[in-house]
Amino acid sequence: MRRFLLAACLMGLTGPALAETPSPVKIAELSARLFAMGVAAGDPVLILSAARMRKGLAPVAGDRAAVDGVAGEGAPLSWEEMLASAEGLAEGDEALLGLIEDARAEGTKGVASGPVYNIGQLGNGKGDTYPPIEFRGGEYAEVYVEAKAAVNLNLGVYDDKGRLVCSDTDISHIAYCGWTPATAGTFTLKVDNKGPAAAAYALMTN
Repeated sequence: MRRFLLAACLMGLTGPALAETPSPVKIAELSARLFAMGVAAGDPVLILSAARMRKGLAPVAGDRAAVDGVAGEGAPLSWEEMLASAEGLAEGDEALLGLIEDARAEGTKGVASGPVYNIGQLGNGKGDTYPPIEFRGGEYAEVYVEAKAAVNLNLGVYDDKGRLVCSDTDISHIAYCGWTPATAGTFTLKVDNKGPAAAAYALMTN
């Protein structure tokens, strides 16, 4: 019964978010936010749900780099890391540990082309500016950044005239921007680390 209830809970958590078929970039953001909620609450069920969402991604390393920026090492937060965190919190709960093991053994249902990412490194109070990136007119554009450390990342997107078209300045290690360009054009991305420490971050685009 406990196993059934946990499985039902997971379906309820992931169902509404996935019903609208969000993009890979949006799934990355949603899974990171759910993982952060689970860690803050010490809730392995939330973390397990986040891991299952992220397991469906197929992130692709790109060659994008910030102007005069410092490249970081590693990859975006992985579903394996999420499951390991859930496993630590679920110690002694055999039903939940079984669900975690099931999730680990499930086949990967990656998308054909996942979000393109690069890893950057920013000191406290520092910022990165990326060379103009082209997005198609009339198509929804997305940019997302996340850090594994507890830092405050801000994200800004500027058009070719230097006008701010989208920003996320919430106090969080996660920042997301989505907008629909009226016409095809280039956009400059700016990532700022508002502290309190240096951190590597992953930047993803669709």
